[in-house]
Amino acid sequence: MKLTKQQKRKRIQMRVRKKINGTPERPRLSVFRSNKGIYCQIIDDINGTTLAAAAANGVSGNKTEQAAAVGKLIAERALAAGINTVVFDRSGYLYHGRVKALADGAREGGLQF
Repeated sequence: MKLTKQQKRKRIQMRVRKKINGTPERPRLSVFRSNKGIYCQIIDDINGTTLAAAAANGVSGNKTEQAAAVGKLIAERALAAGINTVVFDRSGYLYHGRVKALADGAREGGLQF
């Protein structure tokens, strides 16, 4: 039985997720990439709460530029919430292109991971 693209990504996502876990001291920066935009959340897995979130809604530029802007925005919101270190969760996506641009933007904004 051949796996679909979504099933393959879900399998990789679960493999990555079992190795990382967000704590109140070092929450998880989770990335979701769609065809139209990119979204990210900072999540405390122990308490099950989202501490900060950002999306590419209303950001101009191509998709890579939007991802970098979202990374800077999530870093700004995280620092305002008192978070400066996170664990990066790429959610089964390759660390390349928009996901890498978001991570670089977050690092440039002041987050450490």
